[in-house]
Amino acid sequence: MALREQWAETAMGVVVLALTAGFLTYSLSVGGVHMKRGDYEISAKFGEAGSLAPGAAVTVAGVKVGTVSEVTLEPKTYLAVAKLSIDPTVKLPADSTAKITSDGLLGGAHVAIAPGASLEDLKAGGEIENTQGAVDIFGLIGSVIRPQGGGAATSEPAAANPATQPAESY
Repeated sequence: MALREQWAETAMGVVVLALTAGFLTYSLSVGGVHMKRGDYEISAKFGEAGSLAPGAAVTVAGVKVGTVSEVTLEPKTYLAVAKLSIDPTVKLPADSTAKITSDGLLGGAHVAIAPGASLEDLKAGGEIENTQGAVDIFGLIGSVIRPQGGGAATSEPAAANPATQPAESY
């Protein structure tokens, strides 16, 4: 009986390894981290990349047309450089605009491209010149909650309430 139990455990191990390999292959193909054959790559530089990461979607009018293949820092300008892998059937005008948008309040980020009006298309290896980086939503909320500098609050509470001011004599 001991030999039969060993074979059952070995068979179960083989099944688990096969399922793991299948899930890994599926997740890599759906995630789109690697360029597909035929895709062309363009780049865009952003002042703030936020949570943009490889595998994020690239959309035009809300339709996925590619993925972010790499996000790096340019050492001289300190700009985030995103490499975008685009479907070859999508021809983007050379004056297109790219911006990093959020998938939701706590979601990830993706690149939304607004096509321009140029008659020339971006070629493989080209760069989108007009970009808008990610907006730090939590930073914006924090600045509204805790205003810094010369806001409405003053250090002299008496000046804010005229009723507490002494009457001037004429």
